[in-house]
Amino acid sequence: MNISHIEGKQLIGYQEQAEGSEYFHSVDPASGAVSSIRFYKATAAEVGQAANLAEIAFPIYRKTSGLDKSAFLLKIADELANSKAELVEVCIKETGLPQPRLEGEVARTVNQLKLFAELIAEGSWVDARIDTAIPDRSPLPKPDLRSMLIPLGPVAVFGASNFPFAFSVAGGDTVSALASGCPVIFKAHPAHPITSELVGKAILRAAADCGLPEGVFSMLHGDGPSTGTALVTHPAIQAVGFTGSFKAGKSIAEAAFNRPKPIPVYAEMGSSNPVFVLPGALKQHTDKIAAGYVQSLTMGAGQFCTNPGLLVYQEDGSPESDIFRSALKDGISNATTHSLLTEAIGTAFSKGVVERSAHPALAVLASSIANEKQPVPTLFSADHTAFSQDPSLEEELFGPSGIVVNTPSKAELLQFANKLSGHLTATVHATDEDLANYKELFDILEQKVGRILINGFPTGVEVSHAMVHGGPYPATSDSRTTSVGTAAIFRFTRPVCYQSFADFLLPDELKDENPLAIWRLVNGVHTNEII
Repeated sequence: MNISHIEGKQLIGYQEQAEGSEYFHSVDPASGAVSSIRFYKATAAEVGQAANLAEIAFPIYRKTSGLDKSAFLLKIADELANSKAELVEVCIKETGLPQPRLEGEVARTVNQLKLFAELIAEGSWVDARIDTAIPDRSPLPKPDLRSMLIPLGPVAVFGASNFPFAFSVAGGDTVSALASGCPVIFKAHPAHPITSELVGKAILRAAADCGLPEGVFSMLHGDGPSTGTALVTHPAIQAVGFTGSFKAGKSIAEAAFNRPKPIPVYAEMGSSNPVFVLPGALKQHTDKIAAGYVQSLTMGAGQFCTNPGLLVYQEDGSPESDIFRSALKDGISNATTHSLLTEAIGTAFSKGVVERSAHPALAVLASSIANEKQPVPTLFSADHTAFSQDPSLEEELFGPSGIVVNTPSKAELLQFANKLSGHLTATVHATDEDLANYKELFDILEQKVGRILINGFPTGVEVSHAMVHGGPYPATSDSRTTSVGTAAIFRFTRPVCYQSFADFLLPDELKDENPLAIWRLVNGVHTNEII
């Protein structure tokens, strides 16, 4: 592995620089080995320089055609695909994640770039709407009205620890912002800075090859309280994308709101993703559901935002209930995992397990044995009444740990669901008879989460047009959006209406001749025809 070309500097436009004196090192979480490379934390002046360049680039980039922006995204995809082997090799050392997982994540990131490239090349995503004039309408003439979505401006994106590619430098927040026409300033996560620099330079090579203005992309190193806050509060920044902890996400959202000019923050902040097992499914698929739950809970050492940290079922005293609990115990007792992403995550997980082990509402149902530097998969149990008396138990414990809650009847199960806060997902295991008998549960859950699954598990988020990866607070800061799938582009846009404009002044998307041949809503009818 040759990383001699990694310098640990800020990537500000097309330049590399390091004006600060504070630095940190990359750490291999599996071995504890520390890289010799110094990664310098961005100074306030460097944050300002990156933001100012993005502000200068925005008027040019926002007018770049959909086809040219599409070519840019495809070029980034090619850069990542061509350097996949090096990226995976480096990332293994920085994250401790297994090679197949990282290879799959690079492929997901490449495909995500291609999906957005296809979306903006076609162009109809701008939601063009045209209501033609009726000058002789009585009692008042109707004006010509046309509207479409336009990009907000420079976007600050914060990298996540748990997805070093798909939710990182060229991940969903970055690609959706770039696709919309917004320059991006990326704050790299300190858990994988070498990987971040490799990907950041790939994006800049693509930008240069496509002739895009300096400042369309920059990447900074640093911490949240200083670098992150300086970035979020800079007046050039018009929106923020974030994936991480509730504490950090809430802090960023508050900083953005308290600016002289508040800006939107799209923060994914953690979720326990409840799984409900209904009576018929419990009896018919006892072992299968238990095994699937344990596998989903411990997948990736419990470091997916969709790991199901909460399981709810009806305890009716049947043999199947006892078999189900025994299967869960056996599954967790035999579970294996790998090291957590950072020492801080490991410390927080261990502390959380100790605190929950001492909680009066919880009992340790089962735990596994882990090697040094690995977390101990742990499953707790609780009665629904005791659980509901402490809302903190519903909060995510990042790592391979979950809570099994029993309810005595349908009424208590529905009551439990009603008391839930916001989550990314909810899963229901049910037979056809269960589905008919528990229809009210789905009415409740659609008010609580962004994605409802039947007879599956939430780990594994498909990148597609219909995916919703979001949910009510505190899972995210804005439940109206998604951070995965092509609908993520709408986070970084706003609508503008053009009234009584001459045709030559209108954007191509709104002109009578429809030169881009996109689909538009014309006088209430979807069409791609000329007006």
